[in-house]
Amino acid sequence: MISLPPAFIERMNRIMGNESEVFFKALNSPSPATIRVNPAKTVTPLPFPELIDGQVPWCSDAYYLRERPVYTLDPYLHGGVYYVQEASSMFLQSVFRQIAVDKPLRVLDLCAAPGGKSTLLAANLPTGSLLISNEVIKSRASILKENIIKWGHYNIVVTNSDPARFSGMKGAFDIILVDAPCSGEGMFRKDEKAIEEWSENNLRLCEERQKRIIADIWDALAPEGYLVYSTCTYNPGENEDMLSWVLDNFEAESVEVQHNYPGIIPTPTSVHGYHFYPHKSAGEGLFMGVIRKKDGQPFTLKKEKRSSQNQPPKLPTDILPLLPDIANHTPYLAGSTLGIIPARHAEFIQYLESKAGVIYKGCEIGESVKGTTRPAHSLALLHNLQKQHITRQEVDLPTALQYLRKEDIRFDAPRGAWVLIMYQGIALGWVKEAGNRLNNYYPKEWRIKRF
Repeated sequence: MISLPPAFIERMNRIMGNESEVFFKALNSPSPATIRVNPAKTVTPLPFPELIDGQVPWCSDAYYLRERPVYTLDPYLHGGVYYVQEASSMFLQSVFRQIAVDKPLRVLDLCAAPGGKSTLLAANLPTGSLLISNEVIKSRASILKENIIKWGHYNIVVTNSDPARFSGMKGAFDIILVDAPCSGEGMFRKDEKAIEEWSENNLRLCEERQKRIIADIWDALAPEGYLVYSTCTYNPGENEDMLSWVLDNFEAESVEVQHNYPGIIPTPTSVHGYHFYPHKSAGEGLFMGVIRKKDGQPFTLKKEKRSSQNQPPKLPTDILPLLPDIANHTPYLAGSTLGIIPARHAEFIQYLESKAGVIYKGCEIGESVKGTTRPAHSLALLHNLQKQHITRQEVDLPTALQYLRKEDIRFDAPRGAWVLIMYQGIALGWVKEAGNRLNNYYPKEWRIKRF
């Protein structure tokens, strides 16, 4: 039995009424294990086929597992085949598909780490769209960057900025997701620390922080744009009351989300919001609602003439064949790092770099070293890498894990060749033949530490 704060118990007894007993019983039951697969990196069969226990109803790419495996020892995780994400939060797919028009969009995921909702958005963006994935805490931004790279899309920019830095980008984003820092009541059965940190005072601090965040980014939302607001708490002050505060303070309207999942409970108020309770749906506690902005000015980007000094660099001839749709990319050079970004959004990304702390953009494809290009790990993980133009080596599970631990592996390779390590058709990274050995170029900071 988990020990819950008395004030929390009292409030939930009021909210749940005659369902209180089953609610608190659910809080003491195991959390469901769920994964969401990457539609751009499909494998057959699905990961953990012997454990799959049905599909998550509100997310077409997600599955329940009968038990929680050791994900870290599965090469598919490191190759970006799937993401381990809590089921309730994947309701975002149903919401996003309802509000995203079929045209290129600019989307901001404001509080994105560790990357669950950003990778979900990336898999569902209309063609030609751009995602800005932001995290204010530096250490968490590094984890976010890693997960974005593994997902393998190059139409994403990762930023490490306070929400206030987006306030001057008036009307820049068609959709903004605020998965707000909250009191975390919905995670009580998964995280004892959330219980330890809970207090009535902390609830009030969370509510004030959420108001500041929304106020900071409101001007950055385009006219008729959508704010998707979510928390992992049951506290009405951070949920439906927060949506009411937005409607009272800004020109906006509440948006009803159409769905047919009876376990998702609508708010008891006129504001449209949706609650997930563990005794009603197989997932953790979550709240989500959508607000549509009804005022503001459309975003305009002043285009500047390029001088001969800032023309895009040329891509190396040995890298070019590996890249798909090269006409749709703009190359960039940052120090010795060469990368690509979507040509459609190149000028906006340049503008973004003047406003926010960009830590990763598009896809880094290589590093210039003594006149040659060393391929980047992110290039290996690009979902549509043209693998037929590179030397590949399929490896078994023990060898894959050796590679992911950054240990030495051995096989015959062409002299001096860069070789793409593959596990059951999924790219894991690079090695280079160096005479009597293979140099392992798996990122040191990502390596699996021994269990």
